[in-house]
Amino acid sequence: MASAIVRSSLRKALSIARANPASKRSFSSGGSADEEAREAAKWEKITYVGIAACSILAFVNLSKGHPHFDEPLPYSYMHIRNKEFPWGMFSMFLFCPL
Repeated sequence: MASAIVRSSLRKALSIARANPASKRSFSSGGSADEEAREAAKWEKITYVGIAACSILAFVNLSKGHPHFDEPLPYSYMHIRNKEFPWGMFSMFLFCPL
């Protein structure tokens, strides 16, 4: 019984594999290869124009001046280190760079 089930499933698998490739479903737009090549070329051109436009826009935005603000007043209570760090001043360079 089990061997018959295995044989029938193998026969079905082989018959599907031998089917005409033209009868299989195509997941593309259904157009010809020439139409697909034109579509690919169109999107390649659109991509290049988009890259150029974004580059020009970035250059224009970055070349504009930006406002500079006055430095804050050096208040006496800011950035005061009265005590050493618990790990030592230069033992860990992650927290206190040179």
